[in-house]
Amino acid sequence: MTASAAPGRPLAAPGRRSAMAAAGLFCLAVAEVAVAVSGAVAARMSWAEALDLFVVTNSVIGLSFPVCGVLLAWHRPRNPIGWLLLAAGVGYATTAALAPLVEVGVRDGWPTPLLRALTTVARWSWPWSIGLCLPVVLQLFPDGRPVFRRLLWATVLTAPLFALEMGTEPGPLVGDVSGYLTVHADLAPVWTAVEIRGLVATAIGLVALVVRYRRGDDRQRRQLLWLTQAVLLVLIVMVPWGVLENAPVYVLFAIPLVPAAMTVAILRHHLLDIRLVVSRTVLYGLLTTAVVASYIGLVALLDRVMRQEVGLGSSAAATVLIAVGFNPVRLRLQRVVDRVMYGDRADPVRAVSRVGARLDTGLPAVPEAVRQALRLPFAALRGHDAELAASGTAPESLHTIPLTYGGDRVGELVIGLRAGERRLGGRDHAVLELLAAPLAVAVRSVALSEQVQRSRQALVTAREEERRRLRRDLHDGLGPVLTGVAFKADAAGNLLDSDPASARALLAELRAETAEAIDDIRRLVYDLRPPALDDFGLAGAIRRRAAQLERPDLAVRVEADGLPALPAAVEAAAYRIAVEALTNAVRHSGASRVDVRVRADGRLHVEVADDGTGPDRAWRPGVGIRSMRERAAELGGTCAAGPGPDGGRVTAALPLGES
Repeated sequence: MTASAAPGRPLAAPGRRSAMAAAGLFCLAVAEVAVAVSGAVAARMSWAEALDLFVVTNSVIGLSFPVCGVLLAWHRPRNPIGWLLLAAGVGYATTAALAPLVEVGVRDGWPTPLLRALTTVARWSWPWSIGLCLPVVLQLFPDGRPVFRRLLWATVLTAPLFALEMGTEPGPLVGDVSGYLTVHADLAPVWTAVEIRGLVATAIGLVALVVRYRRGDDRQRRQLLWLTQAVLLVLIVMVPWGVLENAPVYVLFAIPLVPAAMTVAILRHHLLDIRLVVSRTVLYGLLTTAVVASYIGLVALLDRVMRQEVGLGSSAAATVLIAVGFNPVRLRLQRVVDRVMYGDRADPVRAVSRVGARLDTGLPAVPEAVRQALRLPFAALRGHDAELAASGTAPESLHTIPLTYGGDRVGELVIGLRAGERRLGGRDHAVLELLAAPLAVAVRSVALSEQVQRSRQALVTAREEERRRLRRDLHDGLGPVLTGVAFKADAAGNLLDSDPASARALLAELRAETAEAIDDIRRLVYDLRPPALDDFGLAGAIRRRAAQLERPDLAVRVEADGLPALPAAVEAAAYRIAVEALTNAVRHSGASRVDVRVRADGRLHVEVADDGTGPDRAWRPGVGIRSMRERAAELGGTCAAGPGPDGGRVTAALPLGES
């Protein structure tokens, strides 16, 4: 079952029960806060008195926790965090409601057992949020599954100890009314152990958060950063005041930031770029702490030195020194914090080096290196028609960096924007543009490697097909002919003395079949390599074939002088392309002249042009044109064929390589 019902459809029975239970706990907390406010008014409490009795702070906490809890329990009923926040809020709200009632009861003379009972409930209500709910929430955040299951159960089973410590405290809650079971003073060593237990439970929760951050994906890390932001704000508010004696109660108003951050993290973690918020909070929190500490230390130091020896005011001197050193410290801290939150985007050279080191292991490792270098949620490399490698989960907002090589677009780098970002930042864009050059080379190399592999496969396939054809021709054609020759030779020998006429007839048939076999052999040899190339060379072989095709109404001119020694494969391919183009021109162009030009200038160029002006000038690709292109491609060359303004033209360029 999903966490929430689909729009326009009622909740299923279990979901409806969960929603009703969450709404019931929320209404209970709201009612208790209303009782707290009404009781404070009835008891004629001043604002200061309500603060001193924690009525105001407990009411705020008792209302904010259930608000966050009911949202989580409603939308994520299977996540226990919402229910724990509801329970914590009800506990605080109960204490907030009972304290004013005890005040009213003391004033109006309510029975002492009732007042003590109310005091006991008030004392035992709120500690569960500190001893149980919040430590467990830290261990379960954000998905409701514990990192350390046994330690979670240990936290749950020892939680009553803190409630026992707070509930049995002998001091009065209001006036001189104390609760029951006031045995606090007799168990001081136990309470010390309970305090240590509380610190350990909190430490376990923090360690669990660190482990989740290290193991989690980008989404879970953003969720954890929301909680980190809230904790940082609470510490910034509470720690400076907590160092001072008699810290004001107002600092407790920062506590609701924690459940609020949890709610946003679980339900709307992509609301804004939390990395930027956390980085700035950490930066200025550290700066504030450093400034305050430096100011206090310098004032203490300069008070002795300057007042006694120089006579200047220490406060003014300390202020000047801090002002001078503030900006360099801020810049250094900014770099440290930005590296934690945004990786190496402030150091493009470092980012390129990190990605370049992963290029040696292949393209699949590159997107992960890009993500780590810039702390991105998603990165992918794409070619012309396929995704080459990817890492992370693609968010809704993506940005594409084109990868170009030699002026041609060979692919693209696709990155996912961080949550809360609507466009790519300037520094991120600069780093990615710098990365684009080596990545384009890598993508181009992979594409060329794949082309080479495909060419090798095509060559192997063509070779095997050629072998299959030769085997078929030898077995089905030449083999039976030679077998028949052998039989007829034997028959002629047997009839030579008894029937010379029949023997002469068989010998005549034998001569014809032998000539046919010789023709088959010549055809097979020609298919392997035209014999004319070995007899006359490329230029002579083309001239010989041109002379055979020339007619009275068709002149064929061949220019192929000064050719160097050619590799056998190039020579055979050039001859077959030239002969195929020449044959097509003679048969189909209706031309009166065909020019064949062959020249070499680092590559071997073959050009066959005719002046044909037939009515149908559209060239329909057939076996001949396809064969010429395949022969050129096998050697890494090119071949183009088609009509032109002055007639048909076939051009081919073949790399010479080593002869």
